[in-house]
Amino acid sequence: MAAIARWCITHRLVAVLLWLLALVGVATAAVFAGAAYSNDYEVPGTESGRATALLEEGFHGRGGDSDTIVWHTDAGSVRSAGVEQRMSEVLHDVAKLDGIASVAGPYGTEGVRRISSDGHTAYATVTFDQQADGISKARAEAVVATAKAAQADGVQVELGGSAIALTEAPGAHMAEIVGVAVAAVVLFLAFGSLAASLLPIATALVSVGTAYAGIVLLGHVMTVADFAPMLGMLIGLGVGIDYALFIVTRHRKGLRRGLPVAEAARNAVATTGRAVVFAGATVCIALLGMLILRLSFLNGVAIAACLTVVLTVAASVTLLPALLSFIGMRALSRRERRQLIEHGPQPEPPTGFAARWATFVERHPKLLGTVAAVVMLVLAVPTLSLHLGTSDQGNGPSSSTTRRAYDLMRDGFGPGVNGPLTLVAHLDGADDRLAMAKLPNALRGAEGIESVGPVTYNGSADTAVLTVVPDSAPQSQSTSELVDRLRTDVLPPATDGTSLAVHVGGVTASYDDFARIIVGKLPLFVGVVIALGCLLLLLAFRSIGIPLKAAAMNVAAVASSFGIAVAIFQWGWGSELLGLGSAGPIEPFLPVIMVSVLFGLSMDYQVFLVSRMYEEWLETGDNRRAVRVGLAETSRVINSAAVIMISVFLAFVLSGDRVIAMFGIALAAAVALDAFLLRTLLVPALMHMLGGANWWLPRRLDRWLPRISIEPPECRAHAKISVHRASEDAQLVP
Repeated sequence: MAAIARWCITHRLVAVLLWLLALVGVATAAVFAGAAYSNDYEVPGTESGRATALLEEGFHGRGGDSDTIVWHTDAGSVRSAGVEQRMSEVLHDVAKLDGIASVAGPYGTEGVRRISSDGHTAYATVTFDQQADGISKARAEAVVATAKAAQADGVQVELGGSAIALTEAPGAHMAEIVGVAVAAVVLFLAFGSLAASLLPIATALVSVGTAYAGIVLLGHVMTVADFAPMLGMLIGLGVGIDYALFIVTRHRKGLRRGLPVAEAARNAVATTGRAVVFAGATVCIALLGMLILRLSFLNGVAIAACLTVVLTVAASVTLLPALLSFIGMRALSRRERRQLIEHGPQPEPPTGFAARWATFVERHPKLLGTVAAVVMLVLAVPTLSLHLGTSDQGNGPSSSTTRRAYDLMRDGFGPGVNGPLTLVAHLDGADDRLAMAKLPNALRGAEGIESVGPVTYNGSADTAVLTVVPDSAPQSQSTSELVDRLRTDVLPPATDGTSLAVHVGGVTASYDDFARIIVGKLPLFVGVVIALGCLLLLLAFRSIGIPLKAAAMNVAAVASSFGIAVAIFQWGWGSELLGLGSAGPIEPFLPVIMVSVLFGLSMDYQVFLVSRMYEEWLETGDNRRAVRVGLAETSRVINSAAVIMISVFLAFVLSGDRVIAMFGIALAAAVALDAFLLRTLLVPALMHMLGGANWWLPRRLDRWLPRISIEPPECRAHAKISVHRASEDAQLVP
């Protein structure tokens, strides 16, 4: 690490130009290539996956994205001559727009089902020639503008669907701007130097910008979800600013000790930079743990987020030291520079609240540890009611046209019309065709079914499809139960004695299948992530207790943050107030991604806190002193870093995207609990209670394990003495 820092400082202009060249080059390539994201939740081999495959094969990709135009009259009927003429003209204009495959309206013998029984609501189905992820925002906006032109007194016009939702995505990056602004304020208050406070932000912006453009290019070679760039930016800004903060803090400490600028920067990278690389490696390992699920949708998210973390770490240990050498002594505030000139280097023992808090924890470890554990358990309780399922446009903000269209459709035609089920079958012979023709009658009147459409055959009559409208919303548990009931109780008797196999697809069925696979693989996934994280900590700290405590703390942080997410998004506690829409289930892919990210981020503070304790332990062999000094010296910077990360994460609530808002709130809650409750209270309390056993490692295992080190090189000379002390004191628990 010292050699890397030395090169970057010596060739500081070259280092900066290389990063700027990488940013401009990748961004230019991304602009020319364009985005190619895909939100394909289908899993081959599942029931819904087979239904989709049959539908695409038999009907040749039937169903470019289908959206709806809904209109409603408070007085009078949608069948009145004036309303019918106006809306018919609008639908004709929409049909002529670029990218529209067809428009099916309610006026005519085939459209009678599209008018509500009270005559006040009607809708038309607009089918694009592509799926939503291939439709430009401009095309969707043209449809919205054309349809909204028909809105007048007495007639409300709203639009819903995946393509229409593109028009509601926030245009400006308000979330990023707010998060970075808050981070800048916190950094300035912590450093008192404008130059020093801007460097972590500049470093994070360059690395995250490069990663963002890289993710755009990544979408051309593998499946990458449309929220992956925003998720990568959320993680990258948080960890990028934090990593740079830790290095700049160590650099400033070196300057106050009287070191030259170049030497202070080199030492900061050689010491704290090692911890940054190690922390980044734990985040990447946790993220790449998603690959064991073997789901293409999550593979892209994992690699995209990992790319962002790798680039932020690289920028922290290469770009940042170059920038530090540029600003020189301005990394210190004017007051600090003046004191250094007048009085020279002064010792900096831990003082103030941090030192008093460390002493307080040392005196009352059992009481404080119990309080922290109880709080974490209470916050984790809502996790027990976690419901994975479809989050539809009924969960959107009440001000959005997609939410209003959803509500109009629900009120006029029932909640199930917003998420019908699609039954698809391959026909082989007359018996199959006869059984398929009888199927609608067998389905009508079944529990949970509102209506059944007619059977539709493809041109060669070897594939058939029919639509079933549930009597409950797509995200309802009742709809999920209907899917299971159709597959196990209703369809088998109706097709008995034939070779007909009817597959149930649709939005709810796809999400349920996706969630079922994830839940089934979740224990293996969590186990692998925990095991790899513990192995890294075992190698770094040469201790059995440190990795086990870290695993327990990470599980606590994940469970508690999930509890907060469930309370807000699933139970609806304050979701409307925050502009996040109504209550609904948690997206099925969210637990896996959040577990990966939260496990990685939780390791960060564990590494920075325990590495300082370990450094003191290697020098003194005194556990109480090591825990007290480590907590006193790192708590302030950890808390400052946590405030920055929390601010960045919470700012993403402004993104207008419910999924990103879930990530933001859950991650902010996890960081807050981790920094202010776990790492500065529960972890040091437990370490005080365990005493020398914290650092115990069997001699045979110590000899067998390879050695990696994140402590400063000068501390290694004390390692052999401290290992002997650890062995002697391992069983002494005060």
